[in-house]
Amino acid sequence: MTSPRIAWISEDDPPDTFPEISAALTTPDGLLAAGGDLKPDRLLFAYRHGVFPWFDSGQPILWWSPDPRCVMRPDAFHVARRLRRSIRNCDFLLSFNMAFSIVIERCAADRVGQDGTWITDEMIDAYSSLHTEGWAHSVEVWSDDELVGGMYGLAIGKAFFGESMFSQASNASKIAMWALCEHLAHQEFELLDCQVVSPHLTSLGATLMPRAEFGDLLERACNPATKQADWPENRLPVAKMLSSGANSALQ
Repeated sequence: MTSPRIAWISEDDPPDTFPEISAALTTPDGLLAAGGDLKPDRLLFAYRHGVFPWFDSGQPILWWSPDPRCVMRPDAFHVARRLRRSIRNCDFLLSFNMAFSIVIERCAADRVGQDGTWITDEMIDAYSSLHTEGWAHSVEVWSDDELVGGMYGLAIGKAFFGESMFSQASNASKIAMWALCEHLAHQEFELLDCQVVSPHLTSLGATLMPRAEFGDLLERACNPATKQADWPENRLPVAKMLSSGANSALQ
């Protein structure tokens, strides 16, 4: 039996050198291509077309487009009763883009029950460059001056592509994701891409979307492929964002 083969991308190939996402393997689910580089133009083209990099240290860059895709509508974030109480009563502060480098480094740190990390130094450098250029963004949760949770990802047009999150206090990463969804809903974003499904994500309101439908949605949401520049500039109490947010279930 012939083993399934995937496309190989050379670093010299143009940034748009990717197969159609329908060509991705079913086992492992969504593996589409290997090789290339993590330069901004290639990464931005990949995300706009439903593809993201995910690989371990020592591997070539692997490009994925799983079917189905895990997505969340920003106005559909599910706030369970316990999380609702936590949001209302906590004294956390929220910020955007104030500590991107720390957030991505915390996301890359080893965690209990996890053997290593896929957020390699190469990935950190790549997404830090995208942050400098205004494409990658972070959400931070603070307890006084201590960073206790956060997440980061890319915003292209009206689509946000979530990459990773971390938490060092109860519910801190959930609050970061809630705050992001509040902001995205206010800015009329069409989706938050969660990439690969997990029970944790579905408990927060994520659903599964067929890959072809996801690709069609990106065609609309990422055109034009503009940067999202309208982010809160200061740290603000969670309660302040709650009072001005779009999620009426929390009012």
